[in-house]
Amino acid sequence: MWQQDNSNPYASSSTYYPQPQQETLQFYSQPQEYYVASRTSLDGQVQGSIAQQSSRFGGNMQPQGGWWTAFGTELGINFQHIRDKSLTVLNPLRRVDEHIMDDADLAGPIFFCFCFGICLLFSGKSNFNYIYGVGLFGSASLYTLLNMMSEQGIDAYRVASVLGYCLLPMVGVGAISVMVALDGTFGYLLSILSILWCTYAASGIFVAVLRLSDQRLLVAYPVGLLYGCFALLSIFNGRPLDK
Repeated sequence: MWQQDNSNPYASSSTYYPQPQQETLQFYSQPQEYYVASRTSLDGQVQGSIAQQSSRFGGNMQPQGGWWTAFGTELGINFQHIRDKSLTVLNPLRRVDEHIMDDADLAGPIFFCFCFGICLLFSGKSNFNYIYGVGLFGSASLYTLLNMMSEQGIDAYRVASVLGYCLLPMVGVGAISVMVALDGTFGYLLSILSILWCTYAASGIFVAVLRLSDQRLLVAYPVGLLYGCFALLSIFNGRPLDK
């Protein structure tokens, strides 16, 4: 009996020390629908914030005006300013803004000189060297003269820019010379008209920028001589006359 009772000495302990019932650990649980709704609302907030940020910071990333505006911006060329200055030359009777040359550039003048040379080339006159030579000499001379006449002064960059933009009427004469020979009465009258046009436009811009309203004739005289040289290039081909 004693051996039977002592065969399992820990059997009686269960009667005095009952084992606690093991319960499954219950973590904080929420229904599945809660997580789905929370995820949906979180995604909506994140997408909304991204949309606001993109509209705030990236709303103006697309350049206005097309690919040519972006291309000009990369090269430092403002096509809108070139257009405004060209319209000022084509309509010299309107009032010239004194700040028109605050953003002076040489992109437009170089392009107009190139177009003038191309037109003369198509008419049988290869005068590229004369065009750039006369333009350089005339710009340097007018730069010296205008700084002697004006207390305000002007830099050579703006002088070349004004003279180049005001060459636009002469480009029209060069284009006409491709179709019609200008070595005659019609060509002479057309050249005189273009000289007056270019001179009036250039002198008006110089007077407005330098505030030399009382000395416009003194400014217009050397400017007219310069554009007269361009008119001679558009009329004559530079070859000796046949005897």
